[in-house]
Amino acid sequence: MLGSCRPISETWFLQCCFLCNISRADFSEEPAFSWIRKLPADIKIAIHHSKILFCNGYAFDEFFPDVIASSIDCAIDAGTAVFFDPGPRGKSLLNGTLDEQRALEHALRLSDVLLLTSDEAESLTNVENPIEAGQELLKRGIRTKQAVVKMGSKGSIMITKNAVSCAPSFKINVVDTVGCGDSFTAAIAFGFLHDLPAVNTLTLANAVGAATATGYGAGRNVAHLDKVLQLLREANLNEDTAWGELIEGSSFCPEVTVLSRTAVNGFREHLVHVPVGDVVSDILPMFEAVSQRSTVQS
Repeated sequence: MLGSCRPISETWFLQCCFLCNISRADFSEEPAFSWIRKLPADIKIAIHHSKILFCNGYAFDEFFPDVIASSIDCAIDAGTAVFFDPGPRGKSLLNGTLDEQRALEHALRLSDVLLLTSDEAESLTNVENPIEAGQELLKRGIRTKQAVVKMGSKGSIMITKNAVSCAPSFKINVVDTVGCGDSFTAAIAFGFLHDLPAVNTLTLANAVGAATATGYGAGRNVAHLDKVLQLLREANLNEDTAWGELIEGSSFCPEVTVLSRTAVNGFREHLVHVPVGDVVSDILPMFEAVSQRSTVQS
């Protein structure tokens, strides 16, 4: 399915094509849209008019692998960025049909941004340390600029060729995690399109994902802007994660930035602790005006 994504109420984060998220109506071995053998012309137009093409592993349940690969090629030709989240299907695709393996490799090598959980990153690289797994994916990629590793309740990590950024999660009372992944991705896309610093992007994404987890369901029930702003202002970080162990466990680690409540001396010479207050001060002005307009209109 292709369409636009509205991750936070009253705010367009991006024009984004989605090749995924359609529930299977049956258990056939054929893709749900088996009649689509090549990328339709109207979908090509949609991709050309989009800033980001987002595809996840579940798209392989809906479309033939060649259609998925063609959509990625179309995006590249159009100058549209490609985001790929293999999800739990990544591991099975590694051992899938030859066409599935080729399409998976195509997506991993040609995406601008890869998004994976730490377990998924390990299954695709056989590397346990999430930082090293991200670096391995970058090495394999032709166009890959960012590998974002989702660490669940611990937070998230963004790995680029020259730097690593870590952001702990926000402390919340989790109600429902449905929709958190897509909300998180939308915020990563926002940071990508606006060229935000990596730690700022992760902070925003963690807040959007956390805000979604405080409610029930996905779709129109995902994070509302006011809840995201509340979490950012409170800046109640979960700093229990042993980032030092992860970083020290990586054999090659360039400049490392870690989001913290306060600025502290690093445990490695090239480690930089960024106070969450500074990051929030940068992020809030981008959304507070939107929130005020929404309040007035309502």
